[in-house]
Amino acid sequence: MTRVITMRFSGILSPVITPFGADLRPDAARLARQCHWLLSRNCGLAVFGTNSEANSLSVEEKIELLDALVEAGVDPARMMPGTGACALPDTVRLTAHAVKRGCAGALMLPPFYYKGVSDEGLFRAYAEVIERVGDARLRIYLYHIPPIAQVPITLDLIERLIAAYPDTVVGIKDSSGDWDNTQAMLERFPGFTVFAGSESFLLRTLRGGGAGCISAAANINPAAIHRLYTEWQSPQAEALQADLDSLRGVMQKFPMIPALKEAVAHYSGDAEWRRVRPPLVELSEDQRRELHAGLSKLEFTMPGLVA
Repeated sequence: MTRVITMRFSGILSPVITPFGADLRPDAARLARQCHWLLSRNCGLAVFGTNSEANSLSVEEKIELLDALVEAGVDPARMMPGTGACALPDTVRLTAHAVKRGCAGALMLPPFYYKGVSDEGLFRAYAEVIERVGDARLRIYLYHIPPIAQVPITLDLIERLIAAYPDTVVGIKDSSGDWDNTQAMLERFPGFTVFAGSESFLLRTLRGGGAGCISAAANINPAAIHRLYTEWQSPQAEALQADLDSLRGVMQKFPMIPALKEAVAHYSGDAEWRRVRPPLVELSEDQRRELHAGLSKLEFTMPGLVA
C-alpha cells in the first residue's frame, strides 16, 4: 500500500475567534476576512478551537463555515480545524468533511462529557474515529486541555495511539499550562509534533524541539509571535518572549474570548466583533476601558486589520 505523505504543521496557529451576527448566527464573511489577515501574518488557522467558541457551534454550522472559508479562498492546507466532540458520530462527520475539503490536520479533543474515563476508553474513541473516517490523508493533532475538558490525554495514551496509528496521530497541543508536562512529551516522543497551548511557553517549547504554539493571543498578535518562532535562536529571543508575556499579562486579566473580540473590534473599527454567543457575555464598559488602557501602555497595534 502506498503511504500518503503529508507535511506536518509547525509555527504559529490561531484558534480563530468566530464572529456572530445580530441573530447570533456565525458570520462567514467576517471570519474569512479575519483568516486572510492572519494568514498574511504567517499564522495558521486552528478554526473551531476553544477561543473560537467551538463548543457553542453545531456540527452543521462548522461544516458550513469550513465550506465558506474554502470557497472564500482560504487555503485548507493552512487549516487545522477542531473536530473533537462528545458524540462519536459528530466527531467522525466533521473530521471526514475536513479531510475531504483538504485540511492538513484535525485538532481533536477527547470526548469530554464523562469524567474519570480510562485510557482504554479514550483509545477506543480515537480509534473509532480513525477507522470510521478511513482516509489515509487524516492527520490528528490531539488536544490536551484538562483545565477545561477535565479529561486528560496521558503520556501512556499518546504512546499507544502513536504505536497503533503512527501515520495518523502525529502531534498534540498541550494546553495543560504545565511546562513539566510539555517537556515530558518532548522528551518521551522525539519526532512527535508538540505545540504549546500558549505563547508564554513558546521559547521553551522550541528549545526542547517542539513545533510552535497554538495560542489565543495569536488572534491579535500573530506577527510578534511568529517573529519569536523564526528568531528563537537569536540573541534577542528572551526579549521577544518577554514582550509576548507582557501582552499576555494584559489579556488574561479578562475573560479571554470577549477580550480578544474587544481588541479586534477596537482595532478594526468594527463593533460587530464584540458579540459572543451565550452563555458568554461581552466585556463591560469598565473592562473595556481597562483593557484598552493596558494595550495602549504597550503601544499595541493591529496593522492591516480592516472592518
